[in-house]
Amino acid sequence: MKKIQILGTGCRKCQMLADNARSAADQLGLTYELVKITDLAEISGFGVMMTPALAVDGEVKCSGRLLDVEAIKPLIQD
Repeated sequence: MKKIQILGTGCRKCQMLADNARSAADQLGLTYELVKITDLAEISGFGVMMTPALAVDGEVKCSGRLLDVEAIKPLIQD
C-alpha cells in the first residue's frame, strides 16, 4: 500500500493537491492511504520549506507547487 502524504497548512492549493493526488491514485488503481500533514514542525522535518508538497512513502517528490493529475501519476507509481 502506498502512503501519499500532502504537506501543507490546509490552504486551497494544499486541498487541490490532495484532490489531484487522490484522482491520480484512483485512476492508476493503486491501493493507498492519503495523509494530510499540517503541523509545521513535522513539515519542516521533511526538509520542506515551501508548501504544498507531495511525499510518497516518506520521500518528498515535489514542493512549492500545485501539480495536476497527470504530473502526479509518475511520481506515485512503482
